[in-house]
Amino acid sequence: MSITTWTWILVGVTFLIYIIIAIRARASSTGAFYAAERTIHPVLNGMATGADWMSAASFISMAGLISFMGRDGSMYLMGWTGGYVLLAMLLAPYLRKYGKFTVPSFIGDRYYSQSARIISLFCAIFISFTYVAGQMRGVGVVFSRFLNVPINTGVVIGMCIVFFYAVLGGMKGVTYTQVAQYCVLIVAYMIPAIYISIMLTGNPIPAFGFGSTISASGAEILQDASTQGRYLLDVLDGIHKDLGFSEYTSGNRPKIDVFFIVIALMVGTAGLPHVIIRFFTVPKIKDARASAGWALFFIVLLYTAAPAVAAFARTNFIKTIHNVRYDHAPQWLKSWEETGLIAWVDKNGDGVMQYGPGNAFSGKPKYSGQTGSFGQAMVSNIILDSPNEMYIDRDIMVLANPEIARLPNWIIALVAAGGLAAALSTAAGLLLVISASISHDLMKGVLMPSMSEKGELLWARCGAAGAVVIAGLFGIFPPGFVAQVVAFAFGLAAASFFPAIIMGIFNKKTNVYGAMTGMITGITFTASYIVYFKFINPGANKPANWWFGISPEGIGTVGMIINFLLMYVVSKVTPEPPQEIQDLVVKLRYPVERTSGERKVSTDARRPY
Repeated sequence: MSITTWTWILVGVTFLIYIIIAIRARASSTGAFYAAERTIHPVLNGMATGADWMSAASFISMAGLISFMGRDGSMYLMGWTGGYVLLAMLLAPYLRKYGKFTVPSFIGDRYYSQSARIISLFCAIFISFTYVAGQMRGVGVVFSRFLNVPINTGVVIGMCIVFFYAVLGGMKGVTYTQVAQYCVLIVAYMIPAIYISIMLTGNPIPAFGFGSTISASGAEILQDASTQGRYLLDVLDGIHKDLGFSEYTSGNRPKIDVFFIVIALMVGTAGLPHVIIRFFTVPKIKDARASAGWALFFIVLLYTAAPAVAAFARTNFIKTIHNVRYDHAPQWLKSWEETGLIAWVDKNGDGVMQYGPGNAFSGKPKYSGQTGSFGQAMVSNIILDSPNEMYIDRDIMVLANPEIARLPNWIIALVAAGGLAAALSTAAGLLLVISASISHDLMKGVLMPSMSEKGELLWARCGAAGAVVIAGLFGIFPPGFVAQVVAFAFGLAAASFFPAIIMGIFNKKTNVYGAMTGMITGITFTASYIVYFKFINPGANKPANWWFGISPEGIGTVGMIINFLLMYVVSKVTPEPPQEIQDLVVKLRYPVERTSGERKVSTDARRPY
């Protein structure tokens, strides 16, 4: 069967599973809609958390970025894995014990202020929409290539699916759906990774194949007998040098920028509300810790394979297209060319594709859609002084990897289903956060405190529906690559939520004035920096123009530092929090207490909503 047929079958089956789960697990109360009535087993919650965590950025874009950036791309691996450990060990148990299942609820209660609650509410919505833009973009990319529909149409289809099971099922339906989605995405990611690792190195474990030598079959695939017995990374370094790139294993980005991006990704994790809320779906505090451990195990399976997938894809990609006549180009290139995500322009008229440093086009290529070739299409933004003739959208590398390696059609279709599972699982989690922020934190918590549970559930569903529509618009008009957009969301979370949560747990003297000043200043500074370099003056987005050499992806760390400093200073010069709040913070850090000579686990510090 063709790739399209296989894709329709596998995507259709998985979507049917998601819909059936949503119907069977539909929410009938706010407890089920917000926190699945705290009935989820830790192992299942770990799988759902893994699916929530491993978004389109992890599945689709992370390995693509690493394949183009080389060693510098490891900052995404370090930031996101380190960030999850930080969240699981430092924050999640305390927030779970506190009993507030949304970040605005925690901040509003801890800082005894509706104003602080509203500020954090808008921060949560802003961050979640920034994050969800990347997920919807990933959905559109998958549909565009594998189901032969325009990217925007693919985004709309994804919106409809998420709308159904997020609005109907709430957190209960989304959790069980995410369990299924994790199974789909991890199988879809690992099968081609293992397959290609065996083909190139003979090692079935991708993480080990990444550091292995190329086998005889691998040399045959690369059509270069001299590569046999040489380490994969040495071969890739040599290919890069021959084409004029820097070595794949060397770093080109300013070290300060790499450091700041890693920190922004790590601490931004702790402020991402769609992950934090997952720790409220289990029955007990100890279950929250257990589910955090299981989630880390499930996440590691993909993250340890990502560098290998990046190296395999990069090596096969260059060997497949460089110095090859366009009329002999592989079918995968021509198929992806129809999506506008890869392009070739024949600058010297020799009919041979040349790949090297520099950009083939200014911005994205303008594809006429009237021919099968960008070389003959009406393109007006060619950069003639660059020898590079290829444009490649980094988001396609993981999805195209099985095709480049000439794997069976069913594996190619499986990867498409996995990419959709990754994007939709995180999108659903984010949409629920937006929904909860509107219905629980704004309507019930501020505007209409006497609202009935039925009314709150209606507002929750309406909020989710509205969020789906806005998320789709972000997917149709994305502000960057999937992983870039997600990096911005992490930076915004680092600059706003993380200091307020950390100080709220570990410093009883931090007051509402410090928290509000820090959050407003941190997110305003970070958002302004990103908007300036990415939208107002993108031509200036270069290391020479960055503040202290820090890129928009890493500026969230600076915003976080500013937030911490202002929070501390302002709290010092303004009245202390009420004594009952200080006592509550002290109690929050002691999960075990003794009563009548017996050792027992304490209950939640405050009753949940």
